[in-house]
Order: sequence, then structure tokens, then C-alpha cells
Amino acid sequence: MPSIRHLTLGDLDHELAGTRRVLERVPMDKLDWRPHAKSMTLGELAMHVAAVPFYGIAMLQADRWDMLGPMPPRPPMPTTTAELLAVFDRNVSSLLALLDAADDAAMTATWSMTRGEQVLMSQPRAAALRAFVPNHLIHHRAQLGVYLRLLDVPVPAVYGNSADENPMAG
Repeated sequence: MPSIRHLTLGDLDHELAGTRRVLERVPMDKLDWRPHAKSMTLGELAMHVAAVPFYGIAMLQADRWDMLGPMPPRPPMPTTTAELLAVFDRNVSSLLALLDAADDAAMTATWSMTRGEQVLMSQPRAAALRAFVPNHLIHHRAQLGVYLRLLDVPVPAVYGNSADENPMAG
């Protein structure tokens, strides 16, 4: 019988690999670029994408995340692709180790996001992980893909072909 983790996060490895391919393409000389005044800069978005697995780490280490509590320190903005990928890879490695150690009881335990005593959401950890890791990652990775396209950087294939990697697929 498949574990709760594999039922809810069975595609996580694929999503993480696709995300890494997109992060590899971030032009480090354009980190201050943004497509619109209300948008994050390329650097901010790339760092957010690299940090998304951290949410899963936090969710596996505690039953609650208080938005009014202390936030972890932000790593400095990478200046090289290797540094950006190292942030992502560290987060992924830690997340996968914690997921490997999580049994079904841990995955079905209630996890909550709060603002002080106000409960913003409360649901089984597996459902919260699904929303905050792969779903959140897919959303921001897609934004990053649009940034790359606007900067005329070849967009890697994530699901099937990419017009940049296989011109016949466009």
C-alpha cells in the first residue's frame, strides 16, 4: 500500500527537477530586472523559488507556523548560478530527508498556520504540504518562466517539450 507521502507528493521529485532546470537559466546579470512595478525582481523571484522547499521543512519540523513569530534569516542574494542552486539544493536535500523520515501518522497529523492565536488554516500536514510546496513551487516557477521568456532566455522543458529546446514543439 502506498504511503500518504507518495499518494499526496508522488510527483514532487519531478517538480523539483523541473524547478532546478529553470533556476539554472536565471541570468545573474539581470537580478534587478522586473517586468512591472508591482512584480518582484528576477532575483527576488528566483530566491523565493529556491526557498519554497523550506516551507515544507518548517511544516515537517513543527505542527504550527505562527506568522507573528520569528522568521528564519534570509540568506544573502546569490551572485552566481552555483550559489542560487546551492540554496535550492540544500533546501531540497533537507526536505527530502524529512519526508523520508515522516510516517503516515506525521503526514495525517493536523498542521496549522496561525497569526498569534488566530488560526488562518488548519488541515492534515500532507494537504498543507501539497499546497505549500509543489503547488506553490509550480506557481512561482511558471512566473519565473515568463520572466525568462521576456528576457529572451531559453525556457527549459518542464512538462514534455519546450519551444526553446525543441523548435518543432512550439
